[in-house]
Amino acid sequence: MTASAKKLLSYSLKAAILILAFVFIYRRIDSNDNLRRFEALIGNIDRNRAIFVMSCVFLLMLINWILESLKWKYLTRELVTITSWQAIEAVFCGLTWAVFTPNRIGEYGGRVMFLPNRKRIHGIFAMAVGSFGQNVITNVLGLSALMWFAFTYLNINIAISLALSLAALGFMALLLVFYFNIGWLVTLLNRIKFLKKYHRFFDIMARYHTTELLNIMWFCLTRFFVFSFQYFLVIHLLIPSVAVFPMMMMVFILFFVQSALPSLDLLDVGVRSMTASAFFAYITDQNIAVMAAVSSIWFINLIVPAILGSVFVLKLRFFDRSS
Repeated sequence: MTASAKKLLSYSLKAAILILAFVFIYRRIDSNDNLRRFEALIGNIDRNRAIFVMSCVFLLMLINWILESLKWKYLTRELVTITSWQAIEAVFCGLTWAVFTPNRIGEYGGRVMFLPNRKRIHGIFAMAVGSFGQNVITNVLGLSALMWFAFTYLNINIAISLALSLAALGFMALLLVFYFNIGWLVTLLNRIKFLKKYHRFFDIMARYHTTELLNIMWFCLTRFFVFSFQYFLVIHLLIPSVAVFPMMMMVFILFFVQSALPSLDLLDVGVRSMTASAFFAYITDQNIAVMAAVSSIWFINLIVPAILGSVFVLKLRFFDRSS
């Protein structure tokens, strides 16, 4: 392919990504009644208090994705040295790709395009390690909250309670053991005949040892509590009567269910709203306020960063990044 053809294709791909992202964003926001409900609800609250809380939520969004960027920088140090700003560009660009791809798979593509050509596939597996760590945190805390929910609100006998507890604890233990021994997964993949030729890509995951995996886990845990605090702030703003502990347990369950269901980022808000509505019904009758809170955080955490990330899409180089 000639240089001019590569340049034309590169511009076309960037334009396609931006058009898809903004069309999906516009259509989803335009049809989201919960955002309009949030606007109406917040209009009944003291203006200064509402501005302060939502400013904190926006600031926490930036902290959340900066933490993810630092985690990405830490993950990629096994491949190449990048600056903190390059990591931020990659993460926000990935968020723009994520909004129109199933299960946010485009986030991988958006990030690794900022790596050298020969390191991009390796970068996918490095990112998988970070995603695995985040899923471990979400599942462990989410299952703990789900057990609390079952014991508190569901009328189940002791035998079933014990069986559910053992199953949940066993699954949590299995996740933690596999995460801190991720080399086992690499060994398993390398034993599969048709995957054996790709061992050089899988092997990147085995480079992360216990200390590094623990450091990655701290990034994941900090992020988890950052976006949990966002939910606390918004829900407490709209429904101040809800007790903090059950509120946070329901938020943990929401994260767990959300992570377990494949979805499209822009349609994901519907899954979040329905899940939140079903579980929060046990602690409050303010169903509309709950769904409005979830939609507002979805907008701030995913849509705003996706819009910001569109700037970095323009910096992508599909063919000529040095190796």
